[in-house]
Amino acid sequence: FSHTHLSGTGISDYGDVLLMPTVGEAFLKALNNGSPDKGYASRFQHRFEHASPGYYSVRLDDDDVFVELTATARAALHRYSFPATDEANIIVDLTHRDEVLDSGLRVTGANTIVGWRRSKGWAKNQIVYFAIEFSHPIISYGIAVDDKLVPNLREARGRNVKAFFRFNTKRVQQVLVRVGISAVDTNGALLNLAAELNHKSFETVKAEAAAEWNSELNKIPVSGGT
Repeated sequence: FSHTHLSGTGISDYGDVLLMPTVGEAFLKALNNGSPDKGYASRFQHRFEHASPGYYSVRLDDDDVFVELTATARAALHRYSFPATDEANIIVDLTHRDEVLDSGLRVTGANTIVGWRRSKGWAKNQIVYFAIEFSHPIISYGIAVDDKLVPNLREARGRNVKAFFRFNTKRVQQVLVRVGISAVDTNGALLNLAAELNHKSFETVKAEAAAEWNSELNKIPVSGGT
């Protein structure tokens, strides 16, 4: 589940800052069909998938995780319903999609991280800064550079940076992930996160997103016919 998308132009682009919830051992490589390597992926069924303006949900069958997403103009709110476990993971993959020119990630607190990603696709020098806040404290984490975990690393920079963050969901199964993005800097991402989400509930953000769509669509008058 990434945070920028471009479609309808004949070519896809962006796909910045991918998150993926998993359970158990954390694998930091995306799983390709036919590959013998283990990686993050999950089967799902379209009958358990739902999309409407400002909302998306799907059940990930392999790890029994229910995913819900909503968004504002410059921030996203993920709600992951995990099983009761002390091995709930959220993967952060900064290499997904376009060619990465540079990227970085830094753990800034008990439940916060910031970073950036500069990539080359249809846009030749596209940069996105991000700030992420988890509703649960991080109980452990690992940061990998060039697909190798580096012990005791709180900050990394390079063209292939990934990480996992582990949470205990035995008592509270739902983990909220608040993500702010900016084209300016990480402070801008933090400001967008505070201004647009400001600890609103998932239901409130979802309702506001749907209302925003309706406000735009209501500019179109339709008459005649049945």
